[in-house]
Formats: sequence, structure tokens, C-alpha cells
Amino acid sequence: MSQQAKISIQGLSFSYQKNQVIHNLNLDIPANKILSILGPANSGITTLLRTLNRLSDLIPDTQMEGQILLDGKNIYDTDVNVTELCRRVGMVFDVPTPLPMSIFDNIAYGPRQSGRKSQRAIADIVEKALLTAALWDDVKDRLNAPAMSLSGGQQQRLCIARVLALEPEVILLDRPCSGLDPLSTARIEESLMQLKKHFTIVIAPHNVQQAARISNRVAFMLMGELVEEGSRTKVFSNPKDQRTNDYITGRFG
Repeated sequence: MSQQAKISIQGLSFSYQKNQVIHNLNLDIPANKILSILGPANSGITTLLRTLNRLSDLIPDTQMEGQILLDGKNIYDTDVNVTELCRRVGMVFDVPTPLPMSIFDNIAYGPRQSGRKSQRAIADIVEKALLTAALWDDVKDRLNAPAMSLSGGQQQRLCIARVLALEPEVILLDRPCSGLDPLSTARIEESLMQLKKHFTIVIAPHNVQQAARISNRVAFMLMGELVEEGSRTKVFSNPKDQRTNDYITGRFG
């Protein structure tokens, strides 16, 4: 494992029933960077993201081989607390999923569940999370309004803020801008560029152009295999594999 790796994936294979969707994947994910994982449909990217905080445990009839190290510790060891792991490695999905409650209570929900009781402490956490997700200025005067009253882009930033309120170390994002307009997408990308100063970010981007805008490193997957990984500049300007070049230039996918 390289010294800088926040997460090190070693020999990962994953199957649903008899269908193998990830094949012997090895990948180091550096701290405080944005790693974009690119690939066409059925490349295994969503499955890979779900293995990184063990959301894949919720799916029946699966098999996994290999190990995933977070700060050198295998997250699949029997002594790992999965609830604590999900706090350390938070997930934001493609469709915004606000809870049916106020903006404030959406962000406060996680800290309250983890035992934070002081109203002042909760209010500080909510404000900090909304500021970090670049949503505070939009909502500071209507924190008691229903979260569902927000626009799609605001709802997605709310979901990012909800993860941030749990003080994670890693943020996983599965096509978080897929349903958003260009302006909302730009706001989220700006947020991510700021967030990487404090968090490790792994994203399945909306498209190749998004990966080119925001990534520090890029990985390309095809049919469950890691084809190549490297700096954004190298992968986009001088890919090692012809299949990577064909994908990023729009010849397939």
C-alpha cells in the first residue's frame, strides 16, 4: 500500500449470485484528492462504491474476495463496527433523498442519533455542514421549511451536508449530478473542490467532462475490470490503454 493511500483495495472480486461484476481489482485511493471512476453502464462502479462502506452487505446472495483497507485496517474484519464505518465513509446517491422533515432536522438527524444532545452543539454542526456544502446562504433564513421545498440542486447539496454533519473522512458520490441542471451541477462541483481540502472524495461522475473538470486522479473501469488509473492529466492527454482513449473521446459508452 502506498504511504498516501487513504483506502487500498487489494484483489477485490465481487459477485451477485453467479454473476461476477468486479474482477480482481487493485486500486489505491489517496487522501484529500478527488478520484473519479469512469466507465460505461455495467462496469461495476456502483458496486465498487458500495463495497467501500459495506453497503454491499445489505444485498443478499453476494460473494466478495480480497480486502479493502481504510488507514491500513481491513474494513471487512469481524471486529469492524459497520455503523461507525458508514459514519467515516459517507455515501451520496444519484437521486437526492431528503428526509420528510425540515432542512434543519435533516442535517441534525445523524448527530442526534449518535448521541449529541446539546441544542447549541447541534445548531453549530448544522450551520457548519451547510456552509461546507455551499448551501447556508440559500437556506439560513428558512431552516424550518420542509427539505422537499428545495430545488433539486439544493436537495443534493442538503444530502451532502447531511453526510458532512457526521464528520466523515471519505465521501462517496454515485453520479450526484445526473438529474441536475448545469447551474446546480456547477455549484456542486465548486463544493467538491473545496471539500477535498478536508476529505477524501470518490465520485462516479455524471460524464467524462465532469471528471475532466474536478478530478485529481481518474480510474477507468470496463466490465468489472480496472483498465487504468492515473493523474487526470495523464489519463486524459496520454492514456495507456486504447479502450480508455476510445471511451474518453466518445467512441463508446
